[in-house]
Amino acid sequence: MSVVIPSYNRRERLKRALLSVYSQTSLPAEIVVIDDGSTDGTEAMLRREFPEVNYYYQENLGVSAARNLGIQQATGDWLAFLDSDDEWLPEKLANQKAALATHPEHRICHTEENWIRNGTQVDVPKKYAKTGGWIFSHCLPLCAVSPSTVLIHRSVLTDIGLFDVRLPACEDYDLWLRITANYPILLVEQPQINKHGGHEDQLSCAFWGMDRFRISALQKSIDAGQLSEQNREAAVNMLLKKAGIYLNGVIKRGKTDEADYYRQLIERYAMDVD
Repeated sequence: MSVVIPSYNRRERLKRALLSVYSQTSLPAEIVVIDDGSTDGTEAMLRREFPEVNYYYQENLGVSAARNLGIQQATGDWLAFLDSDDEWLPEKLANQKAALATHPEHRICHTEENWIRNGTQVDVPKKYAKTGGWIFSHCLPLCAVSPSTVLIHRSVLTDIGLFDVRLPACEDYDLWLRITANYPILLVEQPQINKHGGHEDQLSCAFWGMDRFRISALQKSIDAGQLSEQNREAAVNMLLKKAGIYLNGVIKRGKTDEADYYRQLIERYAMDVD
């Protein structure tokens, strides 16, 4: 099993993430860290404190390119992702291995999570509750799978493809749509990670109108022509809903060209539900 950790200027948070990997009761075979162009001394810290980590540096290309490089460099058949600002609880990998041993037909497993906001644990909103099985429809409104919880067999990514580097955000939403349309997901119902938030360098804080990236992912999923009839109908309805809300937002901001684009997009897909 290989752990893939992308990081950009998160030296201290990366250290916490790595310590949580080394605290696992079931240790992975290797840890791959992709440094996405950090300028904060990340490499020196790793060379000094974690010399056994497989370290790779790339120019700042974004988290999708970093994860993809990590997947390509990793040697394990099973891959676990960990964002550099999150941390695993000690039994995380052991519990996922046990669940997969009981359900060997599954090729991807995720878990529930604790939310830590600015150092304080908070209740997870009900809409973010995790679920298992064939969860494509559950993945449509929002990102229903957290990368740091995932343990996935390499064959799934060989089949489905890697993270889309054209998406500056919501790249995980796009991948889970592609995966859950074709594979069931196993769920460990107890929290196995601490998901940290509230800091300024989160991608969710970097972009206005995050739904425009989800709309792009939905459009790509629909246009690929590989969804079941039921999933396609659900995806089209979600695209229309999100595009309608986003259109109202760009109209209020006076973005005429963008408003015209989303009007045409809505018109195009509305024909599928008439």
